[in-house]
Amino acid sequence: MRIPKFVLTLFLVGTSAIYAQEKQVTLEDIWGGTFGQERLESLKSLNNGTQYIVLNQDRKAGTSSIDVFDYKSGDKKGSLLNSLDLPELSRFQSYELSADENMVLLATELDKIYRHSSKGIFYIYDVKSKELKKLSEKKVQEPTFSPDASKVAYVFENNLFVKDLSTGKETQVTKDGKKNEVINGITDWVYEEEFAFVRAFDWNADGTKIAFLRFDEVDVPEFSMDIIGSDLYPTASTFKYPKAGEANANVSLHIYDLKNSKTNEVSLGDYKDFYIPRIKWTNNPNILSAQVLNRHQNNLDLIFVNAEKNEAQVLLNEEDAAYVDITDNLTFLDDNSFIWTSEKDGYNHIYHYDKSGKLLNRITKGDWEVTDYYGFNPKTKRIYFQSTENGSVNRDVYSIKTDGSKKTRLTEKTGTNNADFSADYTFFINTFNNTTTPNEYTLHNAENGKLVRKIKDNSALKEMEKAFDFSPKELSTIEINGNELNMWTIKPSDFDATKKYPLLMYQYSGPGSQTVSNSYAGSNDYWYQMLADLGYIVVSVDGRGTGFKGAAFKKITQNELGKFELEDQIAAAKKLGELDYIDSERIGIWGWSYGGFMSTNAILKGNDVFSMAIAVAPVSSWRFYDTIYTERYMTTPQENASGYDENSPINHVEKLKGKYLLVHGSGDDNVHVQNSMRLIEALVQANKQFDWAIYPDRNHGIYGGNTRLHLYTKMTNFIKENL
Repeated sequence: MRIPKFVLTLFLVGTSAIYAQEKQVTLEDIWGGTFGQERLESLKSLNNGTQYIVLNQDRKAGTSSIDVFDYKSGDKKGSLLNSLDLPELSRFQSYELSADENMVLLATELDKIYRHSSKGIFYIYDVKSKELKKLSEKKVQEPTFSPDASKVAYVFENNLFVKDLSTGKETQVTKDGKKNEVINGITDWVYEEEFAFVRAFDWNADGTKIAFLRFDEVDVPEFSMDIIGSDLYPTASTFKYPKAGEANANVSLHIYDLKNSKTNEVSLGDYKDFYIPRIKWTNNPNILSAQVLNRHQNNLDLIFVNAEKNEAQVLLNEEDAAYVDITDNLTFLDDNSFIWTSEKDGYNHIYHYDKSGKLLNRITKGDWEVTDYYGFNPKTKRIYFQSTENGSVNRDVYSIKTDGSKKTRLTEKTGTNNADFSADYTFFINTFNNTTTPNEYTLHNAENGKLVRKIKDNSALKEMEKAFDFSPKELSTIEINGNELNMWTIKPSDFDATKKYPLLMYQYSGPGSQTVSNSYAGSNDYWYQMLADLGYIVVSVDGRGTGFKGAAFKKITQNELGKFELEDQIAAAKKLGELDYIDSERIGIWGWSYGGFMSTNAILKGNDVFSMAIAVAPVSSWRFYDTIYTERYMTTPQENASGYDENSPINHVEKLKGKYLLVHGSGDDNVHVQNSMRLIEALVQANKQFDWAIYPDRNHGIYGGNTRLHLYTKMTNFIKENL
């Protein structure tokens, strides 16, 4: 479906309000859980393909269970386990099944470390004997069953361990792990944040070898954060954080052989200053795959390592003028041929290579993006994937033959569809939502997409929301700087085109991101409805550099983060300000993280357009951010000083005219509070008046207790007073 052009026409994806508003949304509603949706938590298919399991947390009883359901009938067939029957623990937070589904790893007492990482006390439950054993008395990280579930590998204090479950014997594989010096088997801070994985070890197919990464962090500069806490004296959190242009950890690949208890380092080739963003064993227990990426991240090698001979061979190379994205889509088929996704033709598509790296077929093609790869059915030779073929704001589920023929759309409703397939690809559970429909869970036939049954539809939430008489979220496009940009708009429910309204723009704008999609409300959307009740029009525009419209559109910002994105936001604000019902003297903008970097630049460089801005946890100079993210788009400060400095808000503080609110958490391990402190100092020395708030010990998400409620109360009041 093609979205019509802005101004000429808009299409409403919700129905207009008929009755006067009966109830106003409050911040307490938003952050108190009033609008929470029902979900299927930790959904997994069982190997039989006829049943699936979900994690059920009974918060009233304080218990956890893994419940078994029949796909076709929806009947509950019992529970794989229930903590009520386990005197040793009252509840657990997550679970993992062994490959044969006879053993379950249960996570308890989890302590969050960074965005993806945690450590905890883990238990092993034997499904047949119903016996429960504690894995270790220590809090460990990333416990993972061997393929036959006879052993578990895990990391403790930066060292890799293997425990034999039959004998209880624990083997320490590495011994040189030390905080802020050497890490074995899990990733360092920057890999975890930017390559989005923690477990840096992998069992081979027969459980005889473990491949793992080792990070030597000795030369990586340290970053230290004060932890205010509740004691008389603050403490410090010190960790290795490579900022743009600084030294990364030296990473190496190793293979541990359980038969002879020996570890060999893998010689990957003549690489210097490189990353290993993924390792994965193939179906051959002696062949390991490793992806090696140069520091500029525009040259990627897929390498096969023969573990017996300790020999490495490059099978596939990807080069790009800007950067190559890292994904988890690499899938090995029975014959060790593999599925690979790439943007090499300008859009992200699926390719099939044989085990020697020879291209067998380009499976998908077109001016649209493959946005998720679900898997391959060896019986029917069909691949399942999600894409934007029905428009960049929409997602649909498809299947296709490996030769690229017989592509079938499996979802019918227009909006956001996401599938979870049964183990044998007979069924899939579809999660659907759009701007007017909260999550609907339905079961479908994977061959043709036909509906089998409805599971959940959040109808109670939709009924409850009727009392609030929310305004529809209008999806449209707006022509800016020669591009059709996606946009959503929320207007007051009593909108009158003869009146003038202040405008608040929200954006994130980061590379490959998307804020405009045909999806249901999140917490911020309810806030925008509240602001609309107060007489504001709220808009979001995805400018150049955002995702799902092809590589050229996404990568135009290369070496100039903040330049083209800002041009589009300023131009969009000007164009919207020309509308009869927009007060061009009262246009504000806000954002978080990259969006805060953008809103700060907007109030400075766009001071003739924006009269107010809010920035939460912003980057104020890309010199302060990490190597992997920043250099992917900017190369290093040594190579691209002007790109870093011209787009840094710190260097434009003298341009501040409007009202500006700056917010940061002092415990932000990601975008350090240093960013805001340096910006504050620059504004003070330029004698510019502004408002600011620091939330003690809060991380990049700024949450916990009443923190979010307080933050959004502060932002709401600032908007009311200054827009």
